[in-house]
Amino acid sequence: MANRSTLRNVAEYLPARLLSSVALCFPEHRYRRAAAMAARCYASLHSRHRRRAEHNLSLSFPQKSEQEIRRIAIASIEHLFQLAAVDAMVMGRAIRPSTWHRHLDFEQARDAIPLLTSDRPALLLTGHCGNWELLGYGMSVVGYPISALARPLDNPLLNKWILSIREAWGLKVLTKWGVTPVMQNILECGGRLGFIADQNAGDQGIFVPFFGRLASAYKSIGLLAMRYDTPVIVAMARRRGMRLDYEFVLGDIIEPEDWNGQEDPLYYLTARYTQALERLVADCPEQYLWIHRRWKSRPRHVRAGKPMPPSLEHQLRSLPWMSDTDAETLIETSNRESAAAR
Repeated sequence: MANRSTLRNVAEYLPARLLSSVALCFPEHRYRRAAAMAARCYASLHSRHRRRAEHNLSLSFPQKSEQEIRRIAIASIEHLFQLAAVDAMVMGRAIRPSTWHRHLDFEQARDAIPLLTSDRPALLLTGHCGNWELLGYGMSVVGYPISALARPLDNPLLNKWILSIREAWGLKVLTKWGVTPVMQNILECGGRLGFIADQNAGDQGIFVPFFGRLASAYKSIGLLAMRYDTPVIVAMARRRGMRLDYEFVLGDIIEPEDWNGQEDPLYYLTARYTQALERLVADCPEQYLWIHRRWKSRPRHVRAGKPMPPSLEHQLRSLPWMSDTDAETLIETSNRESAAAR
């Protein structure tokens, strides 16, 4: 964690605790509308983030109008504010073993239940879509505890408080540093690990298709699944309406036999779970973190201003769901990006 003064930590912690208490004193829909209003002000005053969201959306949904792109960009910022100012503040008190059925619906994720109730290990993946904090918390509340990888907050007071909420009902939060042996032990013992799998993995990541562009994904998720023959579940917690009301939506279940026998198992697995996340996002783009710099890192050939190498073209064309037209479009897009970088 970064070096921070005690005064700064307290100055951030006390208002957050006060906000959490105030949030329970007003009807939720009014508090949520206030958060949305604050988000619209933020989008107007800090237009850099709004413009980034609009840029990412326009490239991901080229068929949408400029007005629709602007609407979704602002709605996604509203969703982020509501997550932080409403859901995160009331989640721990509202969703408990005796009350979860009022707020969570698992019907659309029922195909994953047999796997979660078995003694097999599993990886649970989500993205910055819906409520990524609620996914692991909600599963633990209903009796399917998991261990989730997360970066600790810089403020130790806030970090301790948020951890106490997250881990109240069985969720175990692992920090990102020095946890490889812990993760391996969890899988060896038949446990479940949760990851946010749409983070930019840097220049050394695996570049797979995501909304028509190559995006960098971490190798570690696929390598863990392959090493321990671990099924991969891709899902999200999608909000319904203006209440703390979420449905858990299943994007894909990827079994070891799906990647075994593939020409490049690691590339196949990484591209497939990324494609599942894309489908989930496409169904509710207003609930995705479009201000996130998902495409920040670029493939080596783009950085060098060269055409896509034949090896990467072959990897793309080998994906069973990738049509010739989709592959050609992605290759052309990547080559145009390379030409612009020269």
